[in-house]
Amino acid sequence: MKNKSCYICSACGYESAKWYGKCPSCGAWNTFEEGAPATVSAPSVPGTKKVAMHAQGKQARIQQITSISVEEEFRLKTGIGELDRVLGGGIVKGSLILLGGDPGIGKSTLLLQICGCLGAQQKILYVSGEESVRQIKMRADRLGVSSDQLYLLAETDVETIANTILANHPDLVMIDSIQTMCVAGVNSSPGSVSQVRESSNAFLQIAKGEEIPIFLVGHVTKDGYLAGPKVLEHMVDAVLHFEGERNLSYRLLRAVKNRFGSTNEVGVFEMADVGLEAVENPSAALLEGRPVQTSGNCVACVMEGTRPLLAEVQTLVSKSNFAAARRTASGFDYSRMLMLLAVLEKRCGYYLSNLDAYLNVVGGFRLDEPAADLPVALAFASGVLDCPIPDDLLAFGEVGLSGEVRSVQNLSGRIREAKRMGFARCIVPKQALRTLRQPIEGIEILGVSTVAEAVKLAIPR
Repeated sequence: MKNKSCYICSACGYESAKWYGKCPSCGAWNTFEEGAPATVSAPSVPGTKKVAMHAQGKQARIQQITSISVEEEFRLKTGIGELDRVLGGGIVKGSLILLGGDPGIGKSTLLLQICGCLGAQQKILYVSGEESVRQIKMRADRLGVSSDQLYLLAETDVETIANTILANHPDLVMIDSIQTMCVAGVNSSPGSVSQVRESSNAFLQIAKGEEIPIFLVGHVTKDGYLAGPKVLEHMVDAVLHFEGERNLSYRLLRAVKNRFGSTNEVGVFEMADVGLEAVENPSAALLEGRPVQTSGNCVACVMEGTRPLLAEVQTLVSKSNFAAARRTASGFDYSRMLMLLAVLEKRCGYYLSNLDAYLNVVGGFRLDEPAADLPVALAFASGVLDCPIPDDLLAFGEVGLSGEVRSVQNLSGRIREAKRMGFARCIVPKQALRTLRQPIEGIEILGVSTVAEAVKLAIPR
């Protein structure tokens, strides 16, 4: 008898006999796709057999939390400082880590570099469903990765991979990628919601049961979200996401989720001929080649986790040749930019309605923190007045609709980073000066309450 087709939600895997505009399970819109119903046979993957213990009448052994000992060296150092920072100090034994990002941004390159750093002391299994072992070897030679402890496997069947892992018991496993893996008992194509869910569950059971850390490479959709069911991000212990433009050299590795560390940390890498290189001083890298005595430029200081970063904001204001002025923002929220332009026009008296406004953050960096409001406003004011901001001046602060400059966190850390990079003056919110417990010598701190005050201090006329 021929199987009837059904509609499956690509976000959560909900199946329905008819199409819905909105998924009844997860509430996502326009995610139903027609396909064959997923039928899962009895669990044949070795890692999933432990799930059926309760059904067989067995009971699991419980332990008191005080009786469980945690080893001091329970984290495995990757040898890549920026990656260890994002992971919270290293790889935790038995963890399942999902690494996502756009095609060609460096996911597989990073995994091979981890293999090169750990291959001397650890036994590593690299499983690829997209490349042959010869192709992986060619890429490893280009990156200078070679180790007798690194083993390659080109396979997509999850049961075969699970048996190989249990038989050889490596110290670290790389799966590239989870969208190419398939479970024989699931009646759907690789990459579907059901296949990704069942494959991830099998690797999860192996990671927890055998205490083997496993890296999963995940593809992303055209919108930048991880492909597959949303439950995939809930299952794993850490979700790392690569950000950046492929035509630019800098890459940002951000922890979207991390059960064993902070999600506020970010790692900065530069793509070179020999792979990804950690950027130890990202502020200097982002400010490299900054033009001097140019109107429309201002340096911002934002917090990426516990690390302050300096980034250059460039703006261009010119007379519009159209009925409606053009607005463009790269690396900054477009709606936020429109708000700042309205504040400058209403509270500071700069007429911008008939002027084209362009905003760019140098280096492909994205400013999402509200502290970037003030430098963006100053850059636009500098462009309107065609008067450059002094090169030794830096600013940060949140701007409100009334034109006020609101306080931001970690004032001392930002000022010290500005001093370290050679800046002589820093415009900060006046309210935040109360949190500065001890003075910082070598840099002049200017507190302001409104954007108009900041413009008068930053732009000499």
